[in-house]
Amino acid sequence: MADNDTNPPVSQEPEHFPKTFWTANLTELLERSAYYSVASFVVIYLGRMGLGEYWPSNLNSVLWGLVYFLPILSGTIADQVGFKRSLLVAFVMLAVGYFMMGVPLWFGSGELFADPIPKDVVASTDTIFFVVLSILLIGFGGSIIKPCVSGTIQKTAGSRATLAFALFYMVINIGSLIGRLVSYLFRTQFELSYIWAVAACFCGLTFFVVLFLYRDTDEIAVETEENKKPKKSIGRILKDMVAVLGNRRFSFFLIASSGFWFLYCQVYNVIPRYWNEVLETDPAADMYTIANPFVIVFFQLLITKLFGKMKPVRSIIIGNLIVGLAMLINLGPIWFSDSIRVEVWDWMPIATLIGITTVGLIAFGELFAAARAYEYIGAMAPKGQEGLFLGYANLPVAIGAILGGPLGALIFNEVMCKGATELPNGLLELDPTQNTIGWLILGGIGMASAILMWSFNIWLKRQIAKDDQAGQA
Repeated sequence: MADNDTNPPVSQEPEHFPKTFWTANLTELLERSAYYSVASFVVIYLGRMGLGEYWPSNLNSVLWGLVYFLPILSGTIADQVGFKRSLLVAFVMLAVGYFMMGVPLWFGSGELFADPIPKDVVASTDTIFFVVLSILLIGFGGSIIKPCVSGTIQKTAGSRATLAFALFYMVINIGSLIGRLVSYLFRTQFELSYIWAVAACFCGLTFFVVLFLYRDTDEIAVETEENKKPKKSIGRILKDMVAVLGNRRFSFFLIASSGFWFLYCQVYNVIPRYWNEVLETDPAADMYTIANPFVIVFFQLLITKLFGKMKPVRSIIIGNLIVGLAMLINLGPIWFSDSIRVEVWDWMPIATLIGITTVGLIAFGELFAAARAYEYIGAMAPKGQEGLFLGYANLPVAIGAILGGPLGALIFNEVMCKGATELPNGLLELDPTQNTIGWLILGGIGMASAILMWSFNIWLKRQIAKDDQAGQA
């Protein structure tokens, strides 16, 4: 009699993602809901708090820089102490940070200035203290979330990593949609500062999701080669960073690709300020910027299907051209309408509508450029160092964010608003020529980034060919 246990039937059922995979996605959804409930109003809010012309953008730049640069280090710490503990600490930091941003208004030490927004720093010392501390807490807390959640997705994905990360990216943008919608309801029902209460509540809820539902991946992870790798020390991380940045190919790639993220950051710097200080006294920035996640959620699969086989560098170049064009279309209302504030169907200023189109086009650029950058970095990295280089793939985002705030504020204040006059309602009447120059600079950065990426790719091919010839010698 044959032993049936030696030849078990092959299961036809698809592999299921473990519970922690879905808990990680829920965690990301709620955290992104928190972040995007405030993201569109950070520079507007800080400006109305009396932080002047430059500090709102500078502090927003610090926030983005921390969130995208620190995961290199915070991810290492999370590996040592465990993802669950790290996430719990992170959401406490985030909840406190978001809440403290509203404290100056809720407890009487600050105020929201109406139009015109003060050009100089007139905020109280208490207000500045709470704002800076909030930015640091949100930045540090946010930097812990990214490696923990993406690490959980990777370790629980099994053989379906492509599907796992497609779902993960979709969840991020669904969270973005939810956050903006809930934020809009609260700020219109109460007042602007309550967006920070919304964000704090989302983080408080996520704390309990992690506490009761999340399990550390070491307990349940699918066994992969990635899981078996030894954990890195902070010293090793810093040493690897020096090695990566010392690689000419990667350093040039950082420069070539940072322009895209510089322009992406203007969705939350220059564009909201343009709406708030030039076009409308009370713009619905959260609803206007919803064009970004909307495009990604509804067009991601279509773009992937139609252009997924395109070479990565060509896709990245197209992404840069799209964001450059997205900035240049703002020239239309300046020169082809009676006024940039002429309303479309008694609904909104034409320049606002074009600005929303800009945000949507930038999302299309992101679909072409962002995801394919990881593939390009992997192909560019020296043999055997693909994982090391991909670990630093967010550096272009960090660089674009760090430069995006100060330089974006400079373009808006010193170029677009040069020679502007103030209207009775507090809005600025811009000189058409200066306004044009500002948008030309932003559009030119996108076009220059595309040319730079194309030039870099040609240079890289030549370097690889030289290396191959040297290896055959």
